[in-house]
Amino acid sequence: MNTSTAAQPIKAGMHIPFVREMAETTYNMWKFGWDERNGGNVSCILDEEEVSPYIDIQQVQYNIQPAFPVHELAGKYFIVTGSGKYFKNVIDDPEANLGLLRVSANGEQLEVLWGFKNGAVPTSELPSHFMSHIERLKVDPQHRVVIHNHATNVIAMSFIHDLNENTFTKTLWEMCTECIVVFPDGIGVIPWMVPGSNAIGQATAQKMRDHHAVLWPHHGIFGTGHSIDEAFGLIETIEKAAQIYMLTAHHSVRQKITDQQLADLATAFGVTPRAGILQI
Repeated sequence: MNTSTAAQPIKAGMHIPFVREMAETTYNMWKFGWDERNGGNVSCILDEEEVSPYIDIQQVQYNIQPAFPVHELAGKYFIVTGSGKYFKNVIDDPEANLGLLRVSANGEQLEVLWGFKNGAVPTSELPSHFMSHIERLKVDPQHRVVIHNHATNVIAMSFIHDLNENTFTKTLWEMCTECIVVFPDGIGVIPWMVPGSNAIGQATAQKMRDHHAVLWPHHGIFGTGHSIDEAFGLIETIEKAAQIYMLTAHHSVRQKITDQQLADLATAFGVTPRAGILQI
């Protein structure tokens, strides 16, 4: 046999579908320039039926004390990125850069079932993720994913556009025909705040009651969805609109998508735009 063409061994964990999806998605975000160094974090709720064929759910490796009790998420499984981990490395060593957690039955412990090799710990933004998961689940029982990254043009736009969330949303809707269809609920905006704190988590979660995406000015974005693909695609669409805005902001705009056209798009695709944004 020609050993040069022999199949390469599968990296530990990459045979697990939800691990492979996380590894590929985090790598794509790094390639797009949205997650420099150890920037960004992802958490995804998993069903026991997804986990149990691959992980011994009876074998708890160790427990972690959460920043606050998460009774609303008791018994739920999460795959989560690690603190201080570089997204470009996840695909080469998932076990060192990701971890599988279960919130204990009483909601007061995090049970590590897999990953976080060599002393790794969950992202420091896990409290913010948990707060957003709790609020999104109240309004959408199919919710599963929170992604935070440093989408380049979204950050740039936050420096030159006013931060009123209705006007920010409308500008994004006007940049690309599909935007009002992808995020008809608009984008929430919070003030600049120190990351990693309960305060920024609470402010983000409050916006998550009405929005799938929240802007952290001069920092990045939080996006949510029913799947990693959906949450990634939401951020991708917002970032593309922000890029078009940044390309056109210093030019004389001769035409744009009108409010009536945006309303017509919403009707055609069966979505309801957030109230108070379109002037019809």
